[in-house]
Amino acid sequence: MLKIAPDPLPSTESPHLLEDTLFQAYEYVMCALAVAHQLFSHLPKSPATLVMLTMMHELDATRMLLESALAQLQMSERPPSYTLH
Repeated sequence: MLKIAPDPLPSTESPHLLEDTLFQAYEYVMCALAVAHQLFSHLPKSPATLVMLTMMHELDATRMLLESALAQLQMSERPPSYTLH
């Protein structure tokens, strides 16, 4: 999708650089899924339908992997919580 404002340049000093990069990749995958879904709804009986469905499946699998990576990264950054009894 066309962006109005460019993304800021990543700072290599940021402790959240990997998380920011994963989240940006997640946003691009979500945009690609939205475009593919719109295309599929406009051309449901096109010969390219099978290719579009395959592409949507692969993008959805990529989305799930990115969500998992973000969750793992966020969990590893959280300090351990200790409870005193």
